Amino acid sequence: MNRILIVDDEDHIRILYKDYFTREGFQVATAASGEEALEMIKKQKFDLIVLDIELDEASGLDILRRFKEEFPTIPVVLNSAYSVYKSDFHTWVADGYILKSSDMQPLKEKVRELVKT
Repeated sequence: MNRILIVDDEDHIRILYKDYFTREGFQVATAASGEEALEMIKKQKFDLIVLDIELDEASGLDILRRFKEEFPTIPVVLNSAYSVYKSDFHTWVADGYILKSSDMQPLKEKVRELVKT
């Protein structure tokens, strides 16, 4: 079973995504911050990370850079409510960029594509 990590500072988003992806057959862990996520990745294996860009304590782009430096083989999907970041070249190292929406289909499709389920 594929394991994904949801990193978002909003409780309701973490709960929503965890419930949704668990029903889709994934094992799901959540982190409220980039630092919490980095600690979790050091202790557990994940097949994919879904990362919010606008985090409370740090920029998701800084966390993305650290993920890619420390764990380059784990795909990262940026998930943001802001389309402006899509043209920021710092986001280009991510394996996907999905706008937050009530339609979970684009995120689900990108996750399935990257973990090849």
